This record gives sequence, C-alpha cells and structure tokens, in this order.
Amino acid sequence: MSLPSALPGPNADFWDWQLHSACRGEASEIFYHPDGERGRARAQRENRAKAICFQCPVLSQCREHALRVAEPYGIWGGMSESERQAILRKSRGAARVPAAAASAK
Repeated sequence: MSLPSALPGPNADFWDWQLHSACRGEASEIFYHPDGERGRARAQRENRAKAICFQCPVLSQCREHALRVAEPYGIWGGMSESERQAILRKSRGAARVPAAAASAK
C-alpha cells in the first residue's frame, strides 16, 4: 500500500486552465484530424479549430502546455502539429548554437 506522503500532488493546479477553454464541449474531431485527411479538407478543419482557439481566454496557457510537453497531435493553442514542431526545432537549434560556440573557443 502506498504511503500518502509518496503520492503525487493534485493535478488541478496544472489543468485548471482547461476548465475555461473555448474548446471545452466542442467535438474533438474539430481539433484532431482523421486518418488520411489532406489538402483542402484538412485546412478547413484546422482553420475552424484555430478560429475557436483565437477566441479562447486560455490560449496562451494551452499553447505553452502543448509546447512544453511536445504535444504530437491536434490543434493546441491555435497551432497545428507542424507549427509546434517547427517552433520546437528552432528552439532546440538555438539552444545548441551557444554550446557549439562555447566549445569552439
């Protein structure tokens, strides 16, 4: 049996922002693409999801969460998977530049 002191703390502090999200109660299909969705259909669905995001009072918390955990699927914080991946790649590259410059000295 686990000791109470060894159990994790409440998660509400990390997830409370979701209670105020504009997407709460919306169909998940708006934010997550079905297998094989491409082209115009995907762009239209993503634009619909992003329109909801851009009206959301917790847009920045959602975006920060998605980037922090490298959320691999769906529209989060008004960003698609590929948009988040591009930001994460840039931030990883920027983090490597100072290290590479320091080692060159």
